[in-house]
Amino acid sequence: MQSREQVIELLQQVREPHTGRRLVDLHFIRDVVVKEERVSLTVVSLNTEEGAQADLEREIRLTLEEAGLRHVHIRIREASEHERSAIQTEDDSEAAADPVLTKGHAAGMEQHELLDPSSGVRFIAIASGKGGVGKSTVAVNLAAALARQGQRVGLIDADIYGFSVPDMIGVEDVPSVEEGIIQPVERFGVKLMSMGFFVRENNPVIWRGPMLGRMLRQFFSDVQWGKLDYMILDLPPGTGDVALDVHQMIPQSEEIIVTTPHATAAFVAARAGAMALQTDHKVIGVVENMSYYVSSTGEKDYVFGRGGGAMLADTLHTKLLAQIPLGIPDNHPSEADFSPSVYKSESATGAIYNDIAAQITALHAESE
Repeated sequence: MQSREQVIELLQQVREPHTGRRLVDLHFIRDVVVKEERVSLTVVSLNTEEGAQADLEREIRLTLEEAGLRHVHIRIREASEHERSAIQTEDDSEAAADPVLTKGHAAGMEQHELLDPSSGVRFIAIASGKGGVGKSTVAVNLAAALARQGQRVGLIDADIYGFSVPDMIGVEDVPSVEEGIIQPVERFGVKLMSMGFFVRENNPVIWRGPMLGRMLRQFFSDVQWGKLDYMILDLPPGTGDVALDVHQMIPQSEEIIVTTPHATAAFVAARAGAMALQTDHKVIGVVENMSYYVSSTGEKDYVFGRGGGAMLADTLHTKLLAQIPLGIPDNHPSEADFSPSVYKSESATGAIYNDIAAQITALHAESE
């Protein structure tokens, strides 16, 4: 059976017809999943004509079938305006670059470190006052929604004691190391790093704070993230050592606070918001999770009460970004792109996450 890396290698020579550049180099081969005998992937296309997209799909399918892969599912997605402008920016930069200076950088590495404010990466930390409110679910779905809108997204599972993101997003691969640099795992267009990749058989992490801080710094400095627009950080609940380390490492980070509608949960979440404000992190919004349950008749049942999210947003002088219903994604394990916790874009809850992502990108567009 082929691996994800082998599938990408097979597609190295497939070129985007409009620019003549390799699809792999453009990062237009996304969401490659190999499960049993099935292969699923997404292709970003610059050409909007159905005939051209069909030709591209045919070439990819033929390439994979010639390698012995028979069950291939290909999704063609039109490139967003952001993706188109990013390619133009790269072309302009390459044309203006000094070839001597360019040669001095390792392939794919950034001139500026990820944590350098001049890198242009926007950091958004997802925080909560307590566990069990769905903070990680919000983190992975926000990351996936931003990627669907054409943003280049990284996701760090900084909840080192309670790591769960690899399982939630349906990752079965582990990071590889090339020339001493860790290559993040990619899923749904999101590049991912987690402590879960380095702990065997779900063993508990019993490190002390300084060791955890060093691991976080490695996630930032020793991983080949490439060019990113957003880095989403799934913080541990509360205001402990790891959360404090993140606040100190990334003074330019913004935060989203997650709570449930229960008044007590919102009261506890306010502590996480207060910590963000005390460390000069801007709280850009509150997400109220498990807001209600939609019954079979379509009626909303507010099983955990009402008003907690709005109350928290008012306390932190920010906006309530969304109220997300109680539920789980209607995903089937037999699907090649199955994940336990990522909502599909066309689902009702997926549309809510798409709206949160749109609010965030609009906010940042206004500030530029």
